Amino acid sequence: MRCYWDEEDTWFYFEVDDEGWVIRQIELEGPGLAPIAAASLAEWQRAFDAGRLDEYDSRFGVTAELPVTEWEGHDPEQLSFEEFEEVWDTARRRIAARPS
Repeated sequence: MRCYWDEEDTWFYFEVDDEGWVIRQIELEGPGLAPIAAASLAEWQRAFDAGRLDEYDSRFGVTAELPVTEWEGHDPEQLSFEEFEEVWDTARRRIAARPS
């Protein structure tokens, strides 16, 4: 799904599991849709376990901490898996290309 927050001029894209927990999240900011986050919960957990959480967070961001069923004030637009993957791949490539 994706949602737009006009206060921040940011599109948020979410892949959620069957229980509503965010497993991947993308944030695209401004009219140029600059990627500011493309985080995976599984990668975050591996970074945590390896003691490299700060490095992961600063590069890729974090996923939402509450399941989508507890969110208020959003109007999600459903996306296909393919639509999400296309945005994910582009955002990850752009973030990975930035100097560390």
